[in-house]
Amino acid sequence: MDKHIIFFDLDGTLLNENKIVPRTAKNAIQSLQEQGHEVAIATGRAPFMFDDVCKELNIDTYVSYNGQYVVLKGEVIYTNPLNKDALDLLTNLAVSNNHPVVYMDHEDMKANVPEHEYITESIRTLKIKQFPTHDPAYCENRDLYQALLFCKDGEEKPYSEVFQQFDFIRWHPLSVDILPSGGSKAEGIDKIIEVLNIPKGNQVAFGDSLNDLEMLKAIEKSVAMGDGHELAKKAAKYETKSAGEDGILYGLKMLGLLS
Repeated sequence: MDKHIIFFDLDGTLLNENKIVPRTAKNAIQSLQEQGHEVAIATGRAPFMFDDVCKELNIDTYVSYNGQYVVLKGEVIYTNPLNKDALDLLTNLAVSNNHPVVYMDHEDMKANVPEHEYITESIRTLKIKQFPTHDPAYCENRDLYQALLFCKDGEEKPYSEVFQQFDFIRWHPLSVDILPSGGSKAEGIDKIIEVLNIPKGNQVAFGDSLNDLEMLKAIEKSVAMGDGHELAKKAAKYETKSAGEDGILYGLKMLGLLS
């Protein structure tokens, strides 16, 4: 058996529009595992936002926070926290602009304001159990792997111009991810590949969004979802159907990994 490793993005890829794993995708992953392939998740989400998916699919290897917190077979093998001093300065600017900030580590997320409609509206679309509670001091004395800045499209530009230590990736009309500059899913994937030593020709990735671009460009057998962002489709080598149209199963068959 020619062992492959397959990385799946979550939202819009492994998860359909209702934020559940379609039955065909679940069965496909089980078949991959039974054949001896490595199956992993590569997501912008925090680990606590998809632990239920890991349990459901028996997956213990993942790239989370767009590459900033990487786990291989249940063990943390790489972390890349945010610059604390720069994050403090960014928070001060955000407060003056009435732009809330949420701080995130591997266990929880906390907001620097008691409540805000932008936080409520955007986090609600993730359909997760957790919701950020108020703790403006959560950024102190701990490593944070991502923050969320809540602002309208285009309002993140002044932040990106000032804070070169961070990358800003929009994931919702009212929110952007704040990540260490240069960090990406592709970088996190490299940390796993270094350990497992699986050749490039046996590496596969499925994705659909802007935070998947580096991954889709770097992986030799990359697949974009049919309803994904146009830039994701351009970055990928192949295109499958949407998650709701059994796109995972279709894509795996297209690659010859399932019959």
